[in-house]
Amino acid sequence: MAKTRIVTGDRPTGKLHIGHYFGSLKNRVKLQDDYEEYILVADVQALTDNFNNPEKVAKNVREIVMDNLSVGLDPEKATIYLQSMIPETAELTVFYSNLVTIARLERNPTVKTEIAQKRDIFGESVTYGFLGYPVSQAADITVLGGEIVPTGEDQKPLIEQTREIVRKFNSIYGEVLKEPQVLLSENKRIKGLDGNEKMGKSLGNAIYLSDSEEEIRKKVMTAITDPARIKKDDLGNPDVCMVAYYHNLFNKEDYEQACKECRAGQRGCVECKKKLIENINKELAPIREKRKYYEEHPEIVDKILKDGTEKARKLAKETMKEVKKAMKIDYFE
Repeated sequence: MAKTRIVTGDRPTGKLHIGHYFGSLKNRVKLQDDYEEYILVADVQALTDNFNNPEKVAKNVREIVMDNLSVGLDPEKATIYLQSMIPETAELTVFYSNLVTIARLERNPTVKTEIAQKRDIFGESVTYGFLGYPVSQAADITVLGGEIVPTGEDQKPLIEQTREIVRKFNSIYGEVLKEPQVLLSENKRIKGLDGNEKMGKSLGNAIYLSDSEEEIRKKVMTAITDPARIKKDDLGNPDVCMVAYYHNLFNKEDYEQACKECRAGQRGCVECKKKLIENINKELAPIREKRKYYEEHPEIVDKILKDGTEKARKLAKETMKEVKKAMKIDYFE
C-alpha cells in the first residue's frame, strides 16, 4: 500500500536553530517512518529576498541538508532535494500565475506580515518574485503530488492559497491535481533568547543546532530573566523568564522544579542558567556529533542531495505530463 506523501522544506538562508528543531525537525523524524516524505531545500524562494546576495543562499544549501541529517532524517526514508534543480516547478508556477490575482496575493496574511518585516529590503516597492512566492510554493507542493504539508499556524494561509489554486485548476482543466491538507505543528513558534516572539536567524537571538558547548554557554548566560528579580532570595516570576521557558522545552521535570524554587526565592538565575546549559548540551551533543561526520564527508551530503533531486524530478516530470495533457499543450505527445 502506497504511503501518503508529505512535502515540506527549509529556506537556505542560515543554519537551523532550536526553533526549527522543536517546530518542525523533530516531527519530520517522527513522520518519516509512516509517510513518503520529501524535504525541499528552497533556494529559489530564498532568493526572493536575497537576490542581491546569492552567495549567502548557495553557502547555506549544504548547511540545511546537514542540519536535517544530523537530527535523524534518514535519506533512505526521507528524500531531500534542491528546488532550483526542478525546472518543472518553475514551469508550473507560470501556469498557476494565470489563476491568481494580484489582489488575492496582497490579501494573504502571511505575505502581508512578511512584506512589513522586509521594508528594509524592498522599501515601498515589493518585487514580483516575493509577492508571488505563494504561487511558486503551490507549484512546489503539487508538482510532487504532495498530500500533506506540515506547517505552523502562521504559515497556514499559504497552504490555503495552494488549495485555492488547485481547485481553480481542476475546475478548468479537470481533476488532475491533489488538494493538499495541512498538518499543524504541535509546537508554537519558539521565542528567542531576548524574549522576542520569534527566534530568527537575522535577529541574533537564536541557539543553533551546530553551536558548540561554549557558544551555548555564552548565549544562555545572556538570556532574559525576570527583570524584577535582583537577588537570589527575591521571589521570582518564571512566567516572564526565558530560562524557564527553555527548561520547559528541554526537560519538563527541571522546568517544574525550577519554577517552584524560583517562586520561593530558592534558586538563583545563574544556577538556573547553568542547569539549562547542561540540558541543552545533553540534547544537542548527539546532533553535533552526527553533523561533524557529515562535515567531514561532504561527498556524502552531495550524493544524498543529488540522488534526492533526481528522485523528486522524476515525480515532477510525471505531474507535468498530466498537466500539459489537461491544458491541451502536449502538442507532440
